[in-house]
Amino acid sequence: MKLPKTTLEQWATLIAVHEEQSFAAAAERLNKSQSSISYNIKRLNDSLPVDAITLKGRKAELTEQGKVLLRKAYCLLETANDIETSAHYLSAGWEAELTIAVDALIYVPEVLNKLASFSNQYPQTRLRILETTLSATDEALFEKKAQLAYVARIPQGFMGTPIGSAKKLIVAHPKHAIFAKQQVLTENELRQHRQIVVRDSGIKRNQDAGWLGAEQRWTVSSFSSLIDAVKNQVGFASIPERFIRQELESGELKQVPLQLDNNQVITLYLILAEGENAGPAAKALYQHLKALPLS
Repeated sequence: MKLPKTTLEQWATLIAVHEEQSFAAAAERLNKSQSSISYNIKRLNDSLPVDAITLKGRKAELTEQGKVLLRKAYCLLETANDIETSAHYLSAGWEAELTIAVDALIYVPEVLNKLASFSNQYPQTRLRILETTLSATDEALFEKKAQLAYVARIPQGFMGTPIGSAKKLIVAHPKHAIFAKQQVLTENELRQHRQIVVRDSGIKRNQDAGWLGAEQRWTVSSFSSLIDAVKNQVGFASIPERFIRQELESGELKQVPLQLDNNQVITLYLILAEGENAGPAAKALYQHLKALPLS
């Protein structure tokens, strides 16, 4: 790799002289002598094929080329400061990467916004999102594949903080045969129709999301596919209301009327897998997410 002819100190000097509009003020700001400021600027200009800054009387002014270089100088110093900050966190045991398991019942776009605000504050930690369904969420915690998890059920041996709730509705396409008689259905009548469910993404795959015991069943791998199947009149399904708010408002999907209200309200939890033994980044992310409940 070719080494640059210029130094960070020279670019920092350029920024200070530009912002202070004089060598004397820049020297005071950087706690250096005025002669060292002049020297750094001269060395910078000598190292570049164009002058970045010139003196007009007692006033220091950027050249047109210098204005372009100044923007890059700000980025350069910001990057250097970020590197030093990362080194500081890493020396304190701060994790370079965290994995967050997110159960399929969680509305992912909302989680992404919360994670983005954390990353803006701690950019030195990479985040990996592991989307899981049913037992796969448990496996991610038991096998230590995730440091944190959004779950709809707390696995044995873990503690969780309530972070919101998910209301599941039984819905179908408005033209589906389930609405043909235009009457409130019993559970037995509902079971005569095909149900679409989301399969367990765990290795053992021993659970089904929202299975109501219908005589016919289709299994898909995600709620996105499930919603598409229901919109195409393949069958009915139990879906978190947050996922289909727009379809309900537009009339693309319709709630199935039942004699007994079969809507589920499921408490959602946030788990810090290692608890008090978690690393500093995991603890910081846990505190950050705990302060931002799911809607």
